[in-house]
Amino acid sequence: MIKITFPDGNVKEYEKGVTALAIAQQLSRQLAESVLAASVNGVTCDLNRPITEDAAFKLYKWDDEEGKHAFWHSSSHLLAEAIEALYPGTKFGIGPAIESGFYYDIDLGDRHLTDADLPKIEQKMLELARSKETFTRRDVTKAEALDYFGKKGDEYKTELISDLADGTISFYSQGNFTDLCRGPHLPDTSQIKAVKLTSIAGAYWRGDMKRKQLTRVYGITFPKQKLLDEYLQLLEEAKLRDHRKLGKELELFMFSQRVGQGLPMWLPKGAKLRDRLENFLKKVQKEYGYEQVITPHIGQKELYVTSGHYAKYGEDSFRPITTPQEGEEFMLKPMNCPHHCEMYKFKPRSYKDLPVRYAEFGTVYRYEQSGELHGLTRVRGFTQDDAHLFCRPDQLKEEFIHVIEIIFRIFKALDFKDFIAQVSLRDPNNKEKYIGSDENWEKAESAIIEAAAEKGLQTVVVLGEAAFYGPKLDFMVRDAIGRKWQLGTIQVDYNLPERFELEFTGADNQKHRPVMIHRAPFGSMERFVAVLLEHTAGKFPLWLTPEQAVVLPISEKYNEYAAKVTETLNSADIRASLDDRNEKIGKKIRDNELKRIPYLLIVGEKEEQSESVSVRKQGEGDKGSMSLSEFAMLISEEVNRQVSAL
Repeated sequence: MIKITFPDGNVKEYEKGVTALAIAQQLSRQLAESVLAASVNGVTCDLNRPITEDAAFKLYKWDDEEGKHAFWHSSSHLLAEAIEALYPGTKFGIGPAIESGFYYDIDLGDRHLTDADLPKIEQKMLELARSKETFTRRDVTKAEALDYFGKKGDEYKTELISDLADGTISFYSQGNFTDLCRGPHLPDTSQIKAVKLTSIAGAYWRGDMKRKQLTRVYGITFPKQKLLDEYLQLLEEAKLRDHRKLGKELELFMFSQRVGQGLPMWLPKGAKLRDRLENFLKKVQKEYGYEQVITPHIGQKELYVTSGHYAKYGEDSFRPITTPQEGEEFMLKPMNCPHHCEMYKFKPRSYKDLPVRYAEFGTVYRYEQSGELHGLTRVRGFTQDDAHLFCRPDQLKEEFIHVIEIIFRIFKALDFKDFIAQVSLRDPNNKEKYIGSDENWEKAESAIIEAAAEKGLQTVVVLGEAAFYGPKLDFMVRDAIGRKWQLGTIQVDYNLPERFELEFTGADNQKHRPVMIHRAPFGSMERFVAVLLEHTAGKFPLWLTPEQAVVLPISEKYNEYAAKVTETLNSADIRASLDDRNEKIGKKIRDNELKRIPYLLIVGEKEEQSESVSVRKQGEGDKGSMSLSEFAMLISEEVNRQVSAL
C-alpha cells in the first residue's frame, strides 16, 4: 500500500500502482470525467501513469493551467496525426502547448499549406478525436528511438533524439501516430470537442536562420464548443484593441523599412505619452531615493564578456562594431546593468553609503529574428525603465519590498487590478545554465520568497525561469479582456558584484560585496505602452492622454474663435488641439471620437457670443454649455482626482 496526500492534507491509502484516474473515479464519477492531468510529488503527469510510492497528489481540470497544458499538448499530437493522415510523408519538428493553444512545426516537402487547407485539417482532427484514441506512453532506449525515426526518414526527430541522454526518452502513441514526447497527455482524444486552427507561419528549424524554414501551424482546442465560440469573440475584440492598429490611428508611433525592422519611432503624440509615463515613474522613484543616470548606447565588448552577457546573449545581439584601431570592438548595449556596475566602482563605498540606487531610461538593442518581431511587443531597440540597487545583505529584503511597492503604485495608477507574481527560480537539474555559487542562489531565492510573502502577494513558483545571474519576481497581469502579460520584474543578483569585484567597506573595516537588485516596473516602455493601449482600447486616463480636448468649429466662420479657445486652453495647461478642417461637424465628431480624445468642444455662433464651448465627453455624450473657465476647472478637478490617487 502507498499513502496519497491530498491538497487539503487528507491522507488515504491505495494499492501500489494505482493511477490518478482510478483515484478520481473512486472520489466521484463526475470528477473523473472532468480531470485532465495530475500532479504527483510536484510533477505533472498522465492520469494513467502508475503511482508507485507515497505521494503528494493533486488533480487538474480545465480551469487549471496544468490541465490546459495537457489538453493542448495532446491536441498538438492530434494535429500532427491529422496532417500525417492527409499529407503522408510529412516530417515533424516540435509541437508544444503554448499559453493559448499549441502549434506544430512541419516539413511538407514540396507541398505548401494555405489558410484554405485549415478547415479540412480541423475536420480530420475532430474525426480522430471522436474515435476516442488512447494516448499510450512507452519508454524507449536511444537506439530504439533513433532506429524508429531513422526508418521514417525524419531528420528533425533524430536530431532531437541525438541531444537526449539514454534512459530519458519516451514515445507517445495514439491511433496510427507515434511521437517523441515527455508528456503529459490526456487519457484519450474524446475530451477534445472543438477545434480551431488559427494561423500558418514560417519558423526556422531550432530558430536558426541558416536552417530550413518549416511551416508552423497554430491552433487551439476546447472541451466544449461554447468555449471556442467565446474565444473567437475574444479574438475579434483583441483585433479591435490591437496596439499596432491603435498606434497608427492615434498617431503614437511608426516603423520604417528604411530605418530598419523592429526599430520603433515615436511620433509627437506618442512621445508626449511616454514623457508622462516616465515623469510619473521618476516622481515615484524620487520618493524612494533613486538617482537618475545616463549611460552610452554602446560599450566595449569586454564589458559584456565580464558581465557574462556576451556568453549568454551574444548570439541574440547585434554584431560587434569594429573600429580603425586593431582589436577594438564595441557592441550596441544589450543591457544597462554592466554600465551601472562600472558607475558603482567610480569611487570607494562605505557601508554608510548603501544602498546606492541608480535609475535610467536606458535604450538597449537585441537582434530579434525578423519572424518574431511584433509591433511594440517584440522589437530590436527598446527603452527599459531600468534601475540597479546596490545594498548590504541586511538591507536586501527591505529594498526588495520597496520595489514591490513601486510596482503596486504603477498598477493602481493604470488600472491593472488582476495580477499574480511569478517567483522564477533556477532549474535545479540544469545548473550549468546559470552563474554563481549554490550558496548565493539559495540566499537570493529565499529573499524573494520572504519579501513576496511579507507583502501578501499571490504567487506561483516556476523552476527554470530565472535570469542566468539570479532569481526574479515577475508580475503577470491580466488585461481588460483576460489576456496575460508579463509586466514588471525584480531580480536579486549576488553574481555581477562578484564579476565586477564591487566592494564596500563594512563597519568592521573589512571589504564586503554588495547585493544587486535589478528592477524594471514597466519592463520596457515599448512593451508597456503596447499592453496599456490594448488594455484601455486607446482610452487613456485624462492625466496621461496626449490630447485632453479638441475644439471643433461648426463652420469656417468660427475658426478664429476656435483657435482662440484652443490657445486659451493650452495656456491653462490643458492639452487641446484644433480641428478646423472644412468638413461637416458630424464627420469631425465621428473622426475625433475614433481618436479617443476625451472631450470634444463644439463652437458656433452661440458659443462665440457667450465665450463658451458646448462640451461632449467620450462615451457619455453631451454635457451642455460651459464657459472656458468652467471647462478648465472641470478638467483640472478630474486630473487632480486621478493624480491624487496615484
